[in-house]
Amino acid sequence: MDSIKRYLRFVKPYKGKIILTVLIGVLKFSIPLLMPLIIKYVIDDIINAESLAQSEKFDQLLMIMGAAFFVFLVLRPPIEYARQYLAQWIGSHILYDIREKLFDHIQRLSLRFYSKTKTGEIISRVIHDVEQTKTFVITGLMNIWLDMFTIVIAIIIMLTMDPWLTLVSIALFPFYGFAVKFFYARLRKLTKDRSQALAQVQGHLHERVQGVPVIRSFALEDHEQEQFDVQNKNFLDKAITHTNWNAYTYSVTNTITDIAPLLVVTFAGYQVITGSLTVGTMVAFVGYMDRVYNPLRRLVNSATVLTQSIASMDRVFEFVDEEYDIVDKPGAKKLQNVHGDVKVENVSFKYDDEEPLVLKNVSLDVRKGETIAFVGMSGGGKSTLISLIPRFYDVTEGRILIDGTDIRDVEARSLRDRIGMVLQDNILFSESIAMNIRMGNPDATDEEMIEAAKAANAHDFIMNLPHGYETQVGERGVKLSGGQKQRVAIARVFLKNPPLLVLDEATSALDLESENLIQGALERLASNRTTFIVAHRLSTITHADRIVLIENGEIIEVGSHSELMEKKGHYYNLYQVQELDDHPKEYI
Repeated sequence: MDSIKRYLRFVKPYKGKIILTVLIGVLKFSIPLLMPLIIKYVIDDIINAESLAQSEKFDQLLMIMGAAFFVFLVLRPPIEYARQYLAQWIGSHILYDIREKLFDHIQRLSLRFYSKTKTGEIISRVIHDVEQTKTFVITGLMNIWLDMFTIVIAIIIMLTMDPWLTLVSIALFPFYGFAVKFFYARLRKLTKDRSQALAQVQGHLHERVQGVPVIRSFALEDHEQEQFDVQNKNFLDKAITHTNWNAYTYSVTNTITDIAPLLVVTFAGYQVITGSLTVGTMVAFVGYMDRVYNPLRRLVNSATVLTQSIASMDRVFEFVDEEYDIVDKPGAKKLQNVHGDVKVENVSFKYDDEEPLVLKNVSLDVRKGETIAFVGMSGGGKSTLISLIPRFYDVTEGRILIDGTDIRDVEARSLRDRIGMVLQDNILFSESIAMNIRMGNPDATDEEMIEAAKAANAHDFIMNLPHGYETQVGERGVKLSGGQKQRVAIARVFLKNPPLLVLDEATSALDLESENLIQGALERLASNRTTFIVAHRLSTITHADRIVLIENGEIIEVGSHSELMEKKGHYYNLYQVQELDDHPKEYI
């Protein structure tokens, strides 16, 4: 029940409104309890009243029914509205608070977590599972109490009419208690399994939707249909098992509900025949059976529904309990007024404890304004090294210092605020180009945004789009070419104006014209900034102050382009191979 205790922390701010909703609900549910009493009065005290004349019976009937119509037509509707509105308002606000908390949590989780978790599963927990917990608020904190009050009030009224018949009416209550206890634990586990299977379907579907171009290019539709069927069948099996057990619960509780009125009719009929009970009282008791056993049935059904809600809570808090890899130290300070000196000191790194080192004792001293290029074969550790600078991961051994301060001693968010990054595959959000550029500085003016776009060689192509800066770029910028996406990403960094710059394969996989435009923009961006470049194409980094060749996680060579070419070592050989690839000899 730890999940319930934790969930109640989100409920606590709305405690007063919940109590008010329950009190209004008690009034709302009490009004229908008058109906059997009205029927009893009409039968016993009006219809069967031998002492009353027909006109008197008509007068009393009109009077009692007039009062009843006033209560049910005038008083009850606004009470019903207030209860429904408040209950939904409270539930919706609690879900809003939980999703706010979860989104903050999502933004703090490490890249290591996202490398192991499907996006669809995360979305399933934030949307589907959180929505399921609303039942706990509406049913568990409100309706259950209202149903209990209804049962208690109805039993009290029944006791005043006939104690023995009341005991017969509630004789089957223990069977309900047994049903709840027997089915509850099993349903909770089955519900959790079902939710997990649904999350797997959503995760698989999310990946495949994003990969539709790959599926079509390889004509894998039939294969992927089979793969989806595996996930879908797993969910179907879990859903059917859950449905089977749920059906057992409903069949047992509904059978009890149907038998109880039969017992009452049998015993009450006997009493009426023997003259110890009036017909009106018998009819009233049958009416109250509905008022007692319907709430009781809802209570049992609520237990079933609450198992689903609590299982969803378990999944939500499982997600909340995911630990952060990158945590600010107590008393960590904001990184401000960065000069731009960066020192990598005896750094080793591995992604998981059981995996081998990706970087091995790497050291590098970078001065303000220098441009450092990392080159080498794929998998050598270049991108890993630059991902340590903004603390996407923490070093396993050694340390990284900015202006003499260990980056683990400052707030991670303030560190990243001082670093601009342009990647090979920059993520653009599906909104406008203006919004995507403004991510570099949400408070920037339109003039500042346009100047950033001009500096990134992006202004001209943006103005040729149908809606200019307000053009919607589609999911992940799908409506823009690779070169256009890169220039928008560079404009974003121009607007941010950071002292440190990281360029990871920023010009790879582009056509020559786009590469030239982007290369010019990047050189302007790198001016007077400490810049780290990861490049596959060596011709794009010959201007760098120093080139660092990394292989198998170790620095092999360091120097300028001319120095490394004169040395005729690993870099020279790599450059020659690329030159031959870019300019192959023609054979006649």
